[in-house]
Amino acid sequence: MRTSLIVGIAVAVLLGLMGSVFVVREGQVGLVLNLGRVARSEIGPGLHFKWPLVETARVFDQRFTANEFPPERSLTSERKDVSVDFIAIGFIVNAADFYRATGGNQETATDRLAPIIKESLRNEINSRTLTQLVSGNRNELIEKQLPGINAGAKTLGMQIVDIRFKQIDLPTDSEVIGQVYDRMRAERRQVASALRAEGEEQARIVRAQADRDQTVLVAEAERDAQKLRGEGDAEAARIYGEAANRDPAFYAFQRSLEAYRASFADGQGVIVLDKDDPFLQYMKSDR
Repeated sequence: MRTSLIVGIAVAVLLGLMGSVFVVREGQVGLVLNLGRVARSEIGPGLHFKWPLVETARVFDQRFTANEFPPERSLTSERKDVSVDFIAIGFIVNAADFYRATGGNQETATDRLAPIIKESLRNEINSRTLTQLVSGNRNELIEKQLPGINAGAKTLGMQIVDIRFKQIDLPTDSEVIGQVYDRMRAERRQVASALRAEGEEQARIVRAQADRDQTVLVAEAERDAQKLRGEGDAEAARIYGEAANRDPAFYAFQRSLEAYRASFADGQGVIVLDKDDPFLQYMKSDR
């Protein structure tokens, strides 16, 4: 009986010791719950003790973890629907806050992080074109959003150090793709209409300038022509004057011949004059 009692006491002591000891390994953080309430937290690596039965120890991995999220649909600044698949890399910074917010469940933490990260990324995607999103500097995009994301993650006792896009693509849903293409066609038609309007405006400007230049050129040409005609008439009058001064009789004869030629040019002219009219003096016979 005494031996059995000693063995029982030894077993009870051993079980008590086992229930009062817990180990936190490297890369982990622990906390102690007293009747379900956080009594001690941020317990580092090592061997630790707790009150058996009334206290419970929880240990969490404090290393970087990759939280995967399902694809999220967003609209770019061009109103193009894109599907973004991404991973958030983070770790636990406050074990007590992590436990209170998630109950110590990593899946719950991922679910709670999802709306925080998606909303932040959606705002950034909405401000960028599809080209900027696909071929631009994604690190710059993430760095701009990390402070806001971590402000929300802090309430979960976590910190996000990086977000990586796995894939950016148009949704595979045929109706959505049809709507995207319809928007793209409408935008291209709008751009084409604007370009045509600008082209027509430029064409009107060019035509108006050409008509104005034509009017100016024609007026200048007519002015120069009149000037040249006037100079020619003046030169002809001068020549005729010199000829008349040199031989008045021959000049009178020549002028009369020109008058005859002009009067009978069509061959049907009839002139009725007195026979002694000076106009006919060179038509008279000297015999």
